[in-house]
Amino acid sequence: MDFMISLAFKALLGALAVLLIALLARSKSFYIAGLVPLFPTFAVIAHYIIGSARPAADLRTTAIFGLWSLLPYAIYLAVIAWGAGKLPLPAILLLAMLAWGVAATLLIMLWVRFQPS
Repeated sequence: MDFMISLAFKALLGALAVLLIALLARSKSFYIAGLVPLFPTFAVIAHYIIGSARPAADLRTTAIFGLWSLLPYAIYLAVIAWGAGKLPLPAILLLAMLAWGVAATLLIMLWVRFQPS
């Protein structure tokens, strides 16, 4: 039963985030809608789990990797900014997701290769 309550709460939070994004997208401050999905909900969960189950050094490593993971997101946003008005929206989004995937894959490959275990 606790699992179902937890799942329902997460679904409610997701629905509220989508509602907030939709409301902001229609407002004079529409650009703030891009900030809402960046609230570190999942990062807080991940950091709590890692911080309570692993040594502090592992939490630090996770945070540093999180900083590096901003690069694929920046590439995603750069593709969106470049393609806006030049390509149809579905094509821009698909291209941006592909760019994110390539950048994220490269980040992981480089991290595994150069980050001491």
